[in-house]
Amino acid sequence: MKVKSPISECLYCQRNELQKSLMIDICDLEVSRLFLFKEQTYKGRCVVAHKEHIDEFFELTDEQRNAFMKDVARVSRAMSEALDAEKINMGAYSDVLSHLHFHLVPKYIGGVDYPGIFRMNPQEVYLSDEENQQLIDKIKANL
Repeated sequence: MKVKSPISECLYCQRNELQKSLMIDICDLEVSRLFLFKEQTYKGRCVVAHKEHIDEFFELTDEQRNAFMKDVARVSRAMSEALDAEKINMGAYSDVLSHLHFHLVPKYIGGVDYPGIFRMNPQEVYLSDEENQQLIDKIKANL
């Protein structure tokens, strides 16, 4: 039997302390919300989370899917332009947290895990508040 986490336990819906410890809220998009991941082994890593508590990508209507992917593409393009990344990797994992979200992970030639699969939370690089804000400003300027 499939288990879906309730809205009351969803860090994206509740915007709780766990969420604030993992990411910085950047802005609203058309149907989603953009966050900067605090762990910055992959400089510029972001999360695009749907505004609604939707579990699976296939549960979206065609219109909802197109709007969500438009947000994901918009952020990916902004990240690519702002950060001069070689590639923006995407991952949509929700084994435990039932809320549709994509991890957008910039990859750089000669950089961490290039070429290869990004690690979910290596806990290796954390930036200062000022450095995080500089990344946010660069990304927002290209949205």
